[in-house]
Amino acid sequence: MRRAHGSLIGRAGFLPGGLIGRAGSLPGAFLLLLAIPLGTWLACGTALPPVPAPPGGAVRYSFLIAGHQAGRATARPGAGGEWAFTFEFNDRGRGPNLAASYVFEERGTPVHVAITGQDYWKAAVDERFDVGEGKATWQDGLEKGERQVGSRAFYLIRQSLPQELGLLARALLAARGRLDLLPAGEARIEKVGATQVQGPGFARGVDLYAISGLGFDPQYVWLDQQASLFALYSSWSATVLEGWESALPELAKVQDRVEAARQRGLAGKLAHRPAGRLAIRGARLFDPASGQSRPGMTVVIAGNRIEQVGSDAEVQIPPGSAEVIEARGRALLPGLWDMHVHLSEGDGLLNLAAGVTSVRDMANDINFLIELRRRFDAGESVGPRVLMAGFIDGPGPYAGPSKVLAATEEEALAAVDRYAKLGYSQIKLYSSLDPKLVPPIVARAREHGLRVSGHIPNGMTAEQAVRAGFNEIQHANFLFLNFIPGVDTRTPERFTAVAQHAAELDLSSQAVRDFIGLLKERSVAVDPTLNIFERMFTDRPGEVSHVYAAVADRMPVQVRRGLLAGGLPVPAGMDERYRQSFQAMLELVRALQEAGITIEAGTDSLNGFSLHRELELYAGAGIPVPEVLRIATLGAARVMGRDKDLGSIAAGKLADLILVDGDPAARIGDIRRVVLTIKDGVLFDPAELYRAIGVKPVE
Repeated sequence: MRRAHGSLIGRAGFLPGGLIGRAGSLPGAFLLLLAIPLGTWLACGTALPPVPAPPGGAVRYSFLIAGHQAGRATARPGAGGEWAFTFEFNDRGRGPNLAASYVFEERGTPVHVAITGQDYWKAAVDERFDVGEGKATWQDGLEKGERQVGSRAFYLIRQSLPQELGLLARALLAARGRLDLLPAGEARIEKVGATQVQGPGFARGVDLYAISGLGFDPQYVWLDQQASLFALYSSWSATVLEGWESALPELAKVQDRVEAARQRGLAGKLAHRPAGRLAIRGARLFDPASGQSRPGMTVVIAGNRIEQVGSDAEVQIPPGSAEVIEARGRALLPGLWDMHVHLSEGDGLLNLAAGVTSVRDMANDINFLIELRRRFDAGESVGPRVLMAGFIDGPGPYAGPSKVLAATEEEALAAVDRYAKLGYSQIKLYSSLDPKLVPPIVARAREHGLRVSGHIPNGMTAEQAVRAGFNEIQHANFLFLNFIPGVDTRTPERFTAVAQHAAELDLSSQAVRDFIGLLKERSVAVDPTLNIFERMFTDRPGEVSHVYAAVADRMPVQVRRGLLAGGLPVPAGMDERYRQSFQAMLELVRALQEAGITIEAGTDSLNGFSLHRELELYAGAGIPVPEVLRIATLGAARVMGRDKDLGSIAAGKLADLILVDGDPAARIGDIRRVVLTIKDGVLFDPAELYRAIGVKPVE
């Protein structure tokens, strides 16, 4: 469930169900084999030696998702110094199939690039880059530009062909660690770790490098002692030299240790713990239960709990007894919840900077998520409270990117038992699961006190899933698919069929009213994730994504570039229909809320920023703004049974609060202007958090 967008690798949340990108944990590239030890030419600072032809004519790598073989990549030398690269993988019927040719100057920067094939959504790719007479030119269907290149610069392709990160590493090392990027930006590299790995009959030493400047977080690259790419690793995916797949656990251990140390350093600088009590005075306090805002309020926090809440006149703060923050009329709200995330390490800063203090992770690697939550709770990393949903899918060609696949009732029940034992709150079912396994899973989950939700397994309708015991449904498209027969919910048709037909559904029809009545009768909640469908149905190539338009200029250069990627490929003559279908989604969500159906504010997308847009979409659909804020605070806490401690600002509750420069209860867009986040009594300055990941703070 790692998500991505455009040219960003592995940043959770951009393309629904996608994995290809550049700005996070999904690995990105292959470093070409070199004949001379790395230290030799680094010390010289001169041109790299020619890249030799590997034995057999090609370097081959395995590409794995959640530990399963999903694709391959190759690098092959050709005539005249040209290199050919291929990359393909299958992710539930989606995934790229790309071929590229590169020519390099003597120190490893490309002077010619040509890429063709299909992208993640199977749209045609034709990207070109050339350098001649001191001028670089590029075009890819979304961008067309040129620039004088008096000194060397490295062009970053839009498609994030996995080989690219290794090519960049090679050029960075030859350039003594720093290069300008094209179309814009700069990248740096440093060695951060090393280990020995055992492979097919022998051992070899490998070194870990971190490349910065491509997104919010460093990109990690494993190289061998001859500076050849050995592997790229994340908790969700890996690229590794063919035959050395067994080395991945050792690489994971070392890389996780390096990243954990980096996060501890950030936490030490960014988390501010009051020495004693903390008082916030002169605030406009929002009460999600009533939807009212009360000006002139004071809140006193002792440790990680709220001690007092009252008017400025009522709450007396003896001089010197507490650290005092003067709110000066700013809005004080409970911390926000995102009810649908797939966390990676760096997402913690994005969440807290946006005022998101609690999240529900809807599928992740078990070991990774449990350890990440531990570090967040211990203050070793900066991040929100994490509630965990355990993922279960069935095996097959469209299985989700998970290690938990159940083909039998015995396997399914064992998975439920394990999740319960590990402290999960919920079970999430997926599209390839055999429908006959749903009732026993629901029954066992009930025994453990766990909620059950998810996609609608192929062969079921949403109505059948509700009658089988679902507590909630993820994604608004599955509600429409209840009325569009014959769609294979395992495949991308679950998106395209809705884009093409949702606008045809009469929301006032008896069938729709009956379905909404069933949701109400069974107390079934809906997690619509509208922002991902806004992107898929209404974004167009070359235009900044609607979801991020308000914040695009604050993003790191390469992240901002990825916001031009567009959404689903739109068939000829269907542009307006796709837009109308998204409008139908807005209207359905409003109808659900008016009928008393519980709406959950989840994103399944880029953490932090996407939640703000999700809330804007609810308000745009016609849900009153105070109710939108209740959905994202007290409503979420109630769904998860945590409202005794969270969701509102009251004495005795946990100290999760945000201070906003504006009045989001009147203007939902002001929710972007968080100036202070308090999680568990610890203070975080969003401006500091954003600067730490290359994002410009709110002005």
